[in-house]
Amino acid sequence: MSIVNDTPTVVLLLVASLVIGCIFGSFLNVVIWRVPNHISLVNPKRSFCPNCEAPIAWYDNIPIISWLVLGAKCRHCKEPIAVRYPIVEALGGLSFLAVTLGALFGAYSPWILPELYVFAAVSIVIAYIDLDHHLILNVVLLPTLIATLALLALASLGTNEWNRLGRAVICAIVLGAFYLLLSIIWKGGMGDGDIKLAFILGLITGWLGWSQFIIGAFAAFFIGGFLSLVLIIGKKVDMHGGIPFGPSMLLGIWLGIFVGAPIATLYLQVTGLA
Repeated sequence: MSIVNDTPTVVLLLVASLVIGCIFGSFLNVVIWRVPNHISLVNPKRSFCPNCEAPIAWYDNIPIISWLVLGAKCRHCKEPIAVRYPIVEALGGLSFLAVTLGALFGAYSPWILPELYVFAAVSIVIAYIDLDHHLILNVVLLPTLIATLALLALASLGTNEWNRLGRAVICAIVLGAFYLLLSIIWKGGMGDGDIKLAFILGLITGWLGWSQFIIGAFAAFFIGGFLSLVLIIGKKVDMHGGIPFGPSMLLGIWLGIFVGAPIATLYLQVTGLA
């Protein structure tokens, strides 16, 4: 992209991505806490302390900064504010920054940016809820599926590459069917949420390309296996399970999105198939 040579514009885009991502991260904290607890996202409109239920003023809700200024405690009841709140806000900023960098340096078309920004936010929500509750909720998955289909169609319109949308649907069906088969063979190993999430992940990586799809799909199992081994060695879980697979699926897919194509190319060159 020619814009890469315009340093001031690139810096502005990256700073804006980071700041906007952190702001979205603040809202993601609300989603992560309210949705599993069956609390409306719009009522009450303002965030509140879970302990004393005092509304949080806007100046106490500035991403990362307010947590530091308040000394990680509620202004009213002095209840400690978990470190996960600024972590989620930082993840929002860093994920938006990474997505913007990917487009600037040619990992994918700028037309896919709206979908990847949405997916970055949803990835954080799904991962944290799955870690906390071992659930991937339909109330998150269904809007994500609708948004993904609409934004991928928009990207296909913008690039005039409708074959990408067809490939996305094929990959979604293949990955969803694969996880369904795993759930049948491995009782309790994969849940319904994993299967539905796999369909969405297949759509996104399938639109980008076969390399992104294959690398992203396989990477999930390498990441999941590694994390499981670490947790078992650390005696956090046992061999009978208790490890949510959603975060590994998401990490694998992001790996496929960013470096799936170069990894596939390297593999073909090393094996002499290229």
